[in-house]
Amino acid sequence: MGGEWTSRPLRDCAVWYSGGTPSKGNPNYWNGDIPWISAKSLTEFFVGDSEDKVTEAGANNGTRLVPKDTILFIVRGMSLKSEFRMGITTRPVTFNQDLKALVAVDDVLPAFLAYAIKARIPEILGFVGEAGHGTGVLPTDRIQGLEIPLPPLDEQHAIARILGTLDDRIELNRQMNETLEAMARALFKSWFVDFDPVRAKAQGKRPIGMDPATAALFPSEFQDSELGEIPKGWSVVPFLDFADLLSGGTPKTSVLEYWNGSIKWASAKDVSQCGSFFLIDTERTITAAGLEHSATKIIPGGSVAVVARGATCGRFTVFAEDMAMNQTCYALVPRAIHALWYLRFLANDLLVRLVAQAHGSVFDTITTRTFERARTVDPGPVVLELFETQVSPVVNHIRCLHYENVTLAKLRDALLPRLLSGELSLAQAEQTVEATA
Repeated sequence: MGGEWTSRPLRDCAVWYSGGTPSKGNPNYWNGDIPWISAKSLTEFFVGDSEDKVTEAGANNGTRLVPKDTILFIVRGMSLKSEFRMGITTRPVTFNQDLKALVAVDDVLPAFLAYAIKARIPEILGFVGEAGHGTGVLPTDRIQGLEIPLPPLDEQHAIARILGTLDDRIELNRQMNETLEAMARALFKSWFVDFDPVRAKAQGKRPIGMDPATAALFPSEFQDSELGEIPKGWSVVPFLDFADLLSGGTPKTSVLEYWNGSIKWASAKDVSQCGSFFLIDTERTITAAGLEHSATKIIPGGSVAVVARGATCGRFTVFAEDMAMNQTCYALVPRAIHALWYLRFLANDLLVRLVAQAHGSVFDTITTRTFERARTVDPGPVVLELFETQVSPVVNHIRCLHYENVTLAKLRDALLPRLLSGELSLAQAEQTVEATA
């Protein structure tokens, strides 16, 4: 298989482009419908959307518009110290100056080239240097010198199709999880933010989509509170009435027997990068001895982990399993089993406010005092248990799809270097993917 393969420096596999930022002071450049990709939006392999968008005028002034199937990767930023973010566009996009864009030449398939670059991530991270304030910098000449194996175009298509089958399934699961999470979040907002059932009953109407027994659990009047108008009979309580707040710690890095054990050990990096409802895997693990000799403990699965300081302060996820964690995070351990998902969605809304109150000399910091000052609405155990009952099947589906994606990603990452080296035949790889699917 590999006998007909050639190789070529990455610089010659594509046309390279730099990006930029249109003037933030010109409103005609922003809030359009063209995605403007930066480090914060380059989080998935398939790149097609971003929080920031530019207009056609913005795309033509200060940045660059690149076509579908363009490879994007970060060459400058804090994230480069620990990860190499890259992806391939699913639509025309613009991008900023911290990224490079590669448009593959005619005899190189864009998807194949993206996977060929992805297979070299450990090597690429070794090229990263450091600018001021801990910012990582990837020298363009170093990555351009990478030799890329190039099989005939039909084999490029076959390899990209095999790996793409897995990534397509991962992306489909991710989109499904976004939909499921939006459904659960919408129910939380309806009941506990907008108070829709109470408003309907106050107007003499039956709450939409709610049976009489469920509707009877909600009051038909409002009362004033320190947080504004809330349903009558509900109370305002400290946020920490719903959870115990735990902090973590780090075993001595110089003691080898503390590391690479069976206990997952979460850091701010893990919480920030998981990009999902649940955190399943961590980059590092510790041993029982490491746990004993550090200022941390096992945090039960179902706890909400929050990044408490740094550039990603306020990011959060739910531990899918029991884990330990380091001192950059807090864990919110629900005090009652029927308050778990209420706590998770409550944190989603509350953390926006907590980060606004955070303080720090360089980066934001959420302190224990920040949590202690937070107040929220308590609807009572009956309504909380009802919400848990309604949301749990949706959340369990999300959990299953997350675990499936972890399995698919591990298979893809195992196949990738073997396919690109010619060690694994196309037929063998197809059989493996089909068996997994």
